[in-house]
Amino acid sequence: MAPKVHVKKGDTVLVITGKNAGKKGKVLTVIPDKQRVIVEGVNVVKRHTKANQKMPQGGIVEKEAPISSSNVMLYCTKCNSPTRIAHKFLDDGTKVRYCKKCGEVLDK
Repeated sequence: MAPKVHVKKGDTVLVITGKNAGKKGKVLTVIPDKQRVIVEGVNVVKRHTKANQKMPQGGIVEKEAPISSSNVMLYCTKCNSPTRIAHKFLDDGTKVRYCKKCGEVLDK
């Protein structure tokens, strides 16, 4: 069983530690077995690529590298601050995540 990660693909997160601390971005990919996430515009690395059909010239490509999921915190758009999340069950029985600061439901 793969370990759980507290963020999902599409969430807006704030990086809280490391060289990219303070940057906000959208989660592009979650890698639960390694406890890592790829965030848009964060931890950008340069990759030297060989020429192929997609890029006949080859060259240096910038792309996002994974960072530890413990280095990001979910960002609530309603209260405009990073927040911890909690879970609760709605009346119809669905389990949702909500902001601990303002109580806003984060799952749509």
